[in-house]
This record gives sequence, C-alpha cells and structure tokens, in this order.
Amino acid sequence: MRTYLTLLLLICCTRGFAQSSERFSLRTIVFYNVENLFDTTNDSLVWDDDRTPEGRYHWTQNRYETKLDHISKVLRSFKTPKGSPVIPDVIGICEVENRKVLEDLVAHPELQRLGYDIIHYDSPDKRGIDVALLCREESFTPTSFQSRRLLLFEDDGTRQYTRDQLVVGGYLDGELFYFIVNHWPSRRGGAVISNPKRIRAALLNKRITDSLLTLEPQAKIVGMGDFNDDPFDTSLKKTLKTGNLKRPDSLHQLYNPMDALYKKGVGSLAHWDSWHLFDQFYITQNLISESKETLSFWKAGVWKPKFLITRKGRYKGYPFRTYAGGRYAGGYSDHFPIYMYLLKKVSN
Repeated sequence: MRTYLTLLLLICCTRGFAQSSERFSLRTIVFYNVENLFDTTNDSLVWDDDRTPEGRYHWTQNRYETKLDHISKVLRSFKTPKGSPVIPDVIGICEVENRKVLEDLVAHPELQRLGYDIIHYDSPDKRGIDVALLCREESFTPTSFQSRRLLLFEDDGTRQYTRDQLVVGGYLDGELFYFIVNHWPSRRGGAVISNPKRIRAALLNKRITDSLLTLEPQAKIVGMGDFNDDPFDTSLKKTLKTGNLKRPDSLHQLYNPMDALYKKGVGSLAHWDSWHLFDQFYITQNLISESKETLSFWKAGVWKPKFLITRKGRYKGYPFRTYAGGRYAGGYSDHFPIYMYLLKKVSN
C-alpha cells in the first residue's frame, strides 16, 4: 500500500494569490532498538543464559510472545502528521538474537500480510545480539547485502566481539538505495573510556559510505542505528562527518536530520534523568531536494505515542521498557523508535 499526500501550495503571484494542489508518494523508513528480542532457547554459542525460562530474567514463552505483540503494535502505529496510518517500507532493527525471532516477528498476525523480507547475518557479539533489515517486497527490491565486520582489540591485544554493520543495496521505487544498519559499541565502562571503540565504528562506516559513493555516485544512502553517541559527539560529527546543513558542500558530506532535534532537547532514550538521541539517521546530499522530483527527504523524528511512555513511578516519562531495574515491567523497549519520511512528486 503506497501512501499519497496532497499538499496545498500557496503561490504568490503579481496579481494576488493562486492555489494549486500537488500529490506526493510517501515512503517511510524506521529504525528501532527493540531491547533484547531473544527466544527462550539456550544457545550454547552465546551468552543468552539470562534470557531463558531458568535464567536471571525468567524469559518465558509468554513473555516472548508479549514482546512480539508489542513490537508489532509499534510498527503498525506510525502515522502522518495529519493522522493517516502509514506502513514502514524499510525497517532497521537492532538487539535481535537470531533469524528465528525475526521470522516470528514478520509472521505475527499484525505484520504477516505486509510482505516483509528479512535480511540478517549472525554477528560475533558475545551476547548474541544482531542487527537486521526488514523490507516490504512491494516497495524495496534488495539486490546486494553484506555484513561488514568491526574489529576491536583491547590494549593487551584481546579481541572484543561486537555487532557487524549491515549494508543492503537495492531499488526503492526504482531508485538505487543503500541502507546501512548500525549498533555501535556501548558506553559500558564510561563514555570517555569506550569512545575509541565508537570512533572505530565510525571509521568503518565512513569507509563504507565513501566506497559506495565512489562506485555508485548516483546511489542514495541512508544510515541508521543506535550509535550510542549523540549527534554532536566526535564519532559522528568529526569522524563520520555528519552535518546539520540540508545542502552539503560535497558529494561525500552527510546530512544528519537529528541534529536539530537534539538541539531542541529531543531524545530517544533516558539514562539517569538525562535524555540522549543515540538513535539516528544520516543521509547523502542527493536525498535533499526542494522539487521532490525523485525520492527526497521530508522529515524525521522520534516516535513516541502515549502507549510507549512510562506513566508513573521512578521512570515516569521514560520509554516503557521490557525490564526496569532488573524487574519485568512488561513494556516495549528502553528506546523510542525513530522514523524518516521520503517524498516523491506524483505526476497527475
């Protein structure tokens, strides 16, 4: 189902004002850190023992099915600014254990008729969490996909295993796109101490985007993920070189639409009463167009309907998470999802 918007444009003329109506097709991109979507089976190859029925979090089949219900509800809740429902065309996801949980998700009654394909690789992350991309068959046709490994080492040479970066190429409404799904190293141990790891992740992302733009200059790139850094942190601003200008100066300069939101105090997660905007998009300059003759950036934001917000208690106003303070809260995730709308003018 393609969504169409009719926008009323006021055109200033020398003899007064005239009105004309233009129609645009809308495509929706979503990213969601779903907070540890694990199945209930103990996998001997990863550290998933805590998230089993006998584990510390008592992760039962009933809780797993409730989690699938909740994620499906979130993915079906998106609306245009005027309240019309939209179905995400491309969904980046992180903190999923394996392909099985993704298959269970897209088979959920709320999603199974929407025709989502799954693109997923197992990452070497020691907790067993991965990134993935879901894409609707009717809107996006994938033609290439690869998992780019992020190699991290401690000072003593010991390797630290973390998430891969997923790169998916294909055609969205006939236009060449690349989607890069990220989940950068966490701030465990402190933001300063762990910063070099996210710098390494940003360097890998920079190599990926530069290579794609060199080989396919016309390709449109959308990076998304939980970067575990805010828009103005070094990894994004100086290493990946994301900017807040809608008209970047060079082909390789990237636009981060979350910059302006962060300046306004908007966050996607909260920690110790401080809001962070770790969940972000960045796009290439060829997605910036006033004419909208091809698919072009319209707007991005943090999606937080009332049911996703904790209503009372210590975490009032925070994302309504699955576990809070080590106890089962029965919520959705410790992150709000983010969305981005692309528009394209439709010929009458």
